[in-house]
Amino acid sequence: MKELKIFIVDDERILRVTIADGLRDEGYTVFEFSSGAGALQQFLEEKPDVVITDMRMPGMDGLELLARINQLSPQTEVILMTAYASVSTAVKALKAGAYDYLTKPFQIEELLAILRRICELKKVKSENKRLRSQFEQKFDFSSFVGSPEENASLFELIRIAAGSDSNVLITGETGTGKELLTKIIHYNSSRKDQAFVPVSCAVLSREVFESELFGHVKGAFTGAEKEREGRFQLANHGTLYLDDIDDIPIELQVKLLRAIEERKVEKVGGSKPEPVDIRIIASTKTDIGKLVQEGKFRPDLYFRLNVFPIHLPPLRERKRDVKILIHYFVNYFAHGRKVEFDVDAFNSLLSYNWPGNIRELKNIIERFVLLAQNGKIDITKIPQEICNPVSIPFTQLIGHKPLVDILSEVEISTIKIALERSKHNKTKAAEILGIPATTLHTKMSKYNID
Repeated sequence: MKELKIFIVDDERILRVTIADGLRDEGYTVFEFSSGAGALQQFLEEKPDVVITDMRMPGMDGLELLARINQLSPQTEVILMTAYASVSTAVKALKAGAYDYLTKPFQIEELLAILRRICELKKVKSENKRLRSQFEQKFDFSSFVGSPEENASLFELIRIAAGSDSNVLITGETGTGKELLTKIIHYNSSRKDQAFVPVSCAVLSREVFESELFGHVKGAFTGAEKEREGRFQLANHGTLYLDDIDDIPIELQVKLLRAIEERKVEKVGGSKPEPVDIRIIASTKTDIGKLVQEGKFRPDLYFRLNVFPIHLPPLRERKRDVKILIHYFVNYFAHGRKVEFDVDAFNSLLSYNWPGNIRELKNIIERFVLLAQNGKIDITKIPQEICNPVSIPFTQLIGHKPLVDILSEVEISTIKIALERSKHNKTKAAEILGIPATTLHTKMSKYNID
């Protein structure tokens, strides 16, 4: 049987029966009615997917029936039939909300083609609904994993932020979950059905900053072969996430400030401001207040962004969360397979400071689960730097080496540790370090790190 349940409404019995028989032969479930009133009496009980109705009938006509159906069940598609076709009739039907219309007399194949399109449309809508449901579950409030007692005030701030439309500034070290938090706020806000557009400010050069954020018109600069929307336009009615907001050069910050204050943007090379309705969520891993004092960040932009501040503490300050996150990531990567740590291995993870925070912990647990072929993870599987972390004796170097050399040694050591943890996967190493892959490549070349 076909998936669609169909109502046919027409006061002409012969035509109604002919259409109904043709659709039944194709496997559709069909109900016949001689009037709109009769169809409405059975509508809520049968809940049809499609209603095929004549435009002109005694009593309730097709347009009135269409209006009633739109009120009762907006998802039900309506096809109007008319023997008095004209452009104005078609426009009137489609404006009233009809899916399509047919001019009498018509071939059954014409109707079947429309029904096939409706079948495909309903499949797509059903799949979109399923995916949206999964997506919203992925970013519900419970997706921010942590101890309820230790994070009670943080969870409350997240709920308040989701319920408001104010700009939010999230601070926290690399790997603490700033982007996840941003998505939780967006997908639980009034803008959840609109776009979520992330922007990594760290990778925006001075040359492309305006074009990326505000778009450009054709011919605005060399290579601008066609008009392009910017991130502000793409995020219209939704949320614009500005990651690493502190990396925007100060001379360009005024352009961002103007767009936020005026709620208008102007494409590069254009002359017509475009209104935008967006919510800004920004994040940073540095102390912007300090940058403001040093003259490296505009105070007016800071105040515009810092309407609702949220700070994500590092994992070393959330020891209770480490245990919860270990179990969470084990279950996530094990896919139902039983994986256990022995006491020494588990305690070594609990005592480690996790400088890469949640991102580092997640990557480590993924590796452990892959290595646990027998379902057991013992102390021999734990990397040496986690079992016996060695602090670099900075104080012993002071006075014996220039500061630039000390910092270089620290940077070299940190890069090597990140490469070891990522098994020399430079993309993953860059993620652990919280820097773009291009920056890591430059530093590796500078220090001759293979």
